[in-house]
Amino acid sequence: MNIDFIESKLQEIIKELKKEVMEVLMDESLDKKQTNLRMKPLTSTKKILTNAMESIKMVDRLSKEEMEE
Repeated sequence: MNIDFIESKLQEIIKELKKEVMEVLMDESLDKKQTNLRMKPLTSTKKILTNAMESIKMVDRLSKEEMEE
């Protein structure tokens, strides 16, 4: 499994999410409630992607350890 490739692709997605976050934050037409409602899915998506990457790394590490035994 090419962990570096997966991580780079997830980082690209996170970078795009950050752009969306900035667009929401800079949108002065939104009130605080609307801003929060638009931010929640973006924040959740970032957490999911971060957790997925950590899980992939852990599975890869465990797989390598098993192969060494």
